[in-house]
Amino acid sequence: MTVRDGHGAILTHVEELLGVRTPFEELMDRALAQVDQQDHATWSRASLQLSGRREEATWAAAAVLRTSPDPSRRLFGAEVLRLIHLFDDSDEDAFAGPALDLFTGWAAAETDVAVLTEVLVALGEHSDPRAEAALLPHAGHPDARVRRAVAHGLSALSSPPAFSGDARTALLRLMAGPDAAVRKAACYTVAVGRDHDPVFADAMAAALDDTDRLVQLAAVYGLALHDDERCVEAARLLGPPQRGSLEEEGYFDAVWRYEWRRDGR
Repeated sequence: MTVRDGHGAILTHVEELLGVRTPFEELMDRALAQVDQQDHATWSRASLQLSGRREEATWAAAAVLRTSPDPSRRLFGAEVLRLIHLFDDSDEDAFAGPALDLFTGWAAAETDVAVLTEVLVALGEHSDPRAEAALLPHAGHPDARVRRAVAHGLSALSSPPAFSGDARTALLRLMAGPDAAVRKAACYTVAVGRDHDPVFADAMAAALDDTDRLVQLAAVYGLALHDDERCVEAARLLGPPQRGSLEEEGYFDAVWRYEWRRDGR
């Protein structure tokens, strides 16, 4: 009870190993019984197990939760639906179309912040203009979690290879917003995007003066990926990566690789 906070997740996993098909409602009830719900191991085990079934019956049971008056049930349904599509590695990808259709309409109507965030995360897993059209209206949402989901979600939409004008405007605004986590997410999306317009390089250069180290590092990373010389001095000023931080090491490694390309080695 101290280490595992109950055995709901273990029970669910053992049932799966033994071939016991626990009904959708029972697994959902286990997840909803947890105080911290979505962050709890029982919730994640239940949603992962259901999503692994990849069948119409499970999809329908999760989809009907969209109309539930209980935000927790809507959140659980949204996560299951998102994971069904995310982990569908079949050639048919049968759930891609239904997922996009469902989540685009859901994003316009959802009022609960946690549920809306999950829906926007799901939309960000689709490289489709309809996903962008559903994401962008929430770029100015008052809750940082929602704005961060928009910033992350737009990363799937730079393959044309340029961002649309509206997406570009939203990303530049998010990079200069009040929340550090949102600024970092937007900067990272710009960094890994294939749109190398100089306006993005200048915005990342401006982010080098950010008060948050991770935002600065994301900017250094982006400038390196965009072959911008300003990343070298910025990396030097930031000093070595923090010990044990793989994220920081990855950012600095991009600068080393830029210098390698620049010097023709």
